[in-house]
Amino acid sequence: MTDETTPAPETGYAPVNGLRMYYELHGDGGTPLLLLHGGLFDIEQQFGALIPSLSAGRRVIATDFQGHGRTNDTDRPLDTPGLASDVIGLLEHLGVDNVDVFGFSVGGAVALEIAVHHPELVRKLIVSSVSFRPEGDRGGNAEAVAEMTVDMIAGTTMEERYLAVSPHPDREHLQGLLDKLARYGAGETGWSDDEIRGIAAPTLLTVGDCDMVKLDHAVKFLQLRGGDVNGDFEGVPASQLAVFPGTTHFFGLARTDLVRDVVITFLDTPVTTD
Repeated sequence: MTDETTPAPETGYAPVNGLRMYYELHGDGGTPLLLLHGGLFDIEQQFGALIPSLSAGRRVIATDFQGHGRTNDTDRPLDTPGLASDVIGLLEHLGVDNVDVFGFSVGGAVALEIAVHHPELVRKLIVSSVSFRPEGDRGGNAEAVAEMTVDMIAGTTMEERYLAVSPHPDREHLQGLLDKLARYGAGETGWSDDEIRGIAAPTLLTVGDCDMVKLDHAVKFLQLRGGDVNGDFEGVPASQLAVFPGTTHFFGLARTDLVRDVVITFLDTPVTTD
């Protein structure tokens, strides 16, 4: 997102795993912040309203996943390890070896996968509106996506953006993306308590109070990351939880002012070592 006071981003395509993976570079300075959007969204739809403030004083790297936005699709199904591999390839292409990561929904799962299996890449981790195991979901979202057709999203911003910027801007390919999202993560079991507990990066969890993620699961997530303590006596933990009021999954980052304050405060807090 740009306006009269926001410079246009540097843009490019990285050759990764058979993709021409679209990316944008905004701002400069500090540890780069990597933005990973959710399913059926893209950079602009998910983060457009936040990028100007997030990139003030820091480098922001934003990318479109396989089949989303300006990145092409391939015959490969969509799954968390595959998308994580793409992101790692993008960072290698850019010569970036350490980032803060902010992922929403599918992007949050990819961020978790990278933080668990490639901890050297992640300084700070922001995971929004995603469970770390399937039992943390309320149910209903996967079933709704499984029944979704192009006709059901006709006239929406999602359809308009896809047809406007996709390298294969037709309804057949859009239906193919919907079908892949319906099967996203099939058979994936998430991450163990020990894997979540062992993440090296300080972690900010965000969830809507009427999100697809159960609130008790979000609290367990926080507890595994060392939170849910009496901070007056034990100190404020490096990992934190933000619950956004009146917020569903689909609109998980819509409270822009709240999200901006919570995320930037977390990112700007110095990392301490024990």
